[in-house]
Amino acid sequence: MPIPPDAFFLDHAAGLPLQVQLRRQIIAAVTAGRFRAGEKLPSTRALARHLGVARVTVAQAFAELVSTDYLASRDRSGHYISDSIERRLEAEPPAPGTPRFDWDSQFEGRFARAQRTDRERDWRRFAYPFVYGQADPALVDHAAWRDCAMRALGRREFDSLTGDLYDADDPELVDHIARQILPRRGISAGRDEILLTMGAQNALWLVTQVLLRPGASCAIEDPSYPGQREILLASRARILPVPVDARGLPPDAIPPGVAAVFTTASHQCPTNSTMPLARRKELLARAQAQGFAVIEDDYEFEMSFAGAPSPALKAIDRAGAVIYIGSFSKSVFPGVRLGYVVADPRVIAEARALRGMVLRHPPGHMQRTLAHFLSLGHYDAQANRMRRAYARRREVMLAAIAQQGLRLASPEATGGSSFWLATPEGVDSAALAARLKAREVLIEPGAPFFALAARGRGFFRLAYSSIAAERIPEGIRRIAEALRDPAG
Repeated sequence: MPIPPDAFFLDHAAGLPLQVQLRRQIIAAVTAGRFRAGEKLPSTRALARHLGVARVTVAQAFAELVSTDYLASRDRSGHYISDSIERRLEAEPPAPGTPRFDWDSQFEGRFARAQRTDRERDWRRFAYPFVYGQADPALVDHAAWRDCAMRALGRREFDSLTGDLYDADDPELVDHIARQILPRRGISAGRDEILLTMGAQNALWLVTQVLLRPGASCAIEDPSYPGQREILLASRARILPVPVDARGLPPDAIPPGVAAVFTTASHQCPTNSTMPLARRKELLARAQAQGFAVIEDDYEFEMSFAGAPSPALKAIDRAGAVIYIGSFSKSVFPGVRLGYVVADPRVIAEARALRGMVLRHPPGHMQRTLAHFLSLGHYDAQANRMRRAYARRREVMLAAIAQQGLRLASPEATGGSSFWLATPEGVDSAALAARLKAREVLIEPGAPFFALAARGRGFFRLAYSSIAAERIPEGIRRIAEALRDPAG
């Protein structure tokens, strides 16, 4: 793609020769990667006209850059960024002792401090990645998704996609969520009770900002989803961890005076335990009596392998105290970055206004593509395919765990796409994870899931969404071998 003339500018009052300015500007753009090898520059005539300078000024600057191999001249074609460019900055370096701007005094850095740094971004290069939340591309119907994307780009629909929806959502996608997705969880909701988000993480952030003022108290499960704690820490809310048991969050342990309770009732994160119906009803009764909101993160309801999943808290909520959060990251693929909030219309209106200030709305093309994916039956077909594959992987992993003598920390858990395991006495899961990386195995240490990191040293999570069934036994064997030889 040619570099347009308006990518260049000159300061006629700078006191620096215009030819030098142009030459340095091109070098800086090449060094920073804005101009790339093979890209064509404007003609000397067009650039001179745009900059308001003599054509010879541009021609001389180009000639200098050709001589230093930043540009290449092609007969009857023009000038291009050289294919053999040396990435070096010709501009003068700052003078010794030049003070740097003090960014530390401009902000607190609380967002960066709250963020996790322990995740392996390049997880695909490992032979045995037991990494949670990543998709196996082999299970995603690429052809179907491409067809839906092309439908969304068709002439009939393209006009609506090119506009700004302001604070609105794609009505087709909202309709399919209301009619196809939510009824499976026993939830009935109108259009004014549904808001689309950029995934569950964005949904949690919106809800936190709407509900919790700085200093307000909220209860979370312990252990819990680390991303949720990151959001709450950055919001300056007062976080009160409540230890979970084999049945999830115990309602009678919720401290008084909280404004909100965050829970993963269907598949507790990370233990995968399920809150029984009686406890769900007790939690809702306490919410009504004590006046706190319940935020239900139903992140993985599709993955249940022991009969029908329990009804969502939102489905049995008669007072309207539950804010329900869902996501397509697990059932479609993480990169789709679409989720939704279901709540009282007043909550949705406030969250919609906040979302509008930050990002307007999720990309219209992605919304419409997903709407087609749902309406044409591809979503159900893919969810069923994933469920079968995950059921098989779960079976293989359970057998391998039993064979190698590893210990499940939540043996009663029947859902989700991962297992929560305990290490032998005295074995730190973070140290275990570091040793396993050298053996091509990725696991998730338990510390990030706990309010007090030390409590998580004896636990780790193994997920199977990102690893093929045939690789699981060898990966588990390597984990067991590392546990038997802590010094290895």
